[in-house]
Amino acid sequence: MRIVRVVAVMVFALIVFSVPSMLLGQAAAKESQAIRAVLDKQVEDWNRGDLETFAAGYKNSPDILFIGSKISRGYAQMVETYRRNYGTKEKMGTLSFSELEVQPLDEKFATVTGHFHLERTAAGGGNSDGHFLLVFEKTPDGWKIVRDDTTVPPKKTCD
Repeated sequence: MRIVRVVAVMVFALIVFSVPSMLLGQAAAKESQAIRAVLDKQVEDWNRGDLETFAAGYKNSPDILFIGSKISRGYAQMVETYRRNYGTKEKMGTLSFSELEVQPLDEKFATVTGHFHLERTAAGGGNSDGHFLLVFEKTPDGWKIVRDDTTVPPKKTCD
């Protein structure tokens, strides 16, 4: 009889401790899908030539941070930089993301690492590739990018 109680307690403990972790895993998967949907929409918007809608994937705040060839802050500055650098469909080209990894940090923040490829004609600036690390924040308007660290390796030159 004592063995039956021990087994029953062990089974009960296994259920009690595994159910919350299963639920957390399901919640993390749901949030990961929501974040990936933001990135998928950004690719669609970019490839349509719609910078304004593409930018909606970022939090509209003066506190957002961009790290690239220089450090800059703010939504308005980001939109202006995109307009200046990619103001025509030819300069925008066709964007794709790959190697995406979403890592939830808690209920409100997550990071995403990945690779981008921008396919453009020579007149549009040529192709561009690089890696990125994004920090997403869950806001009342959904998941938004609040930090963007994009690395573009220097172009190879022939010696």
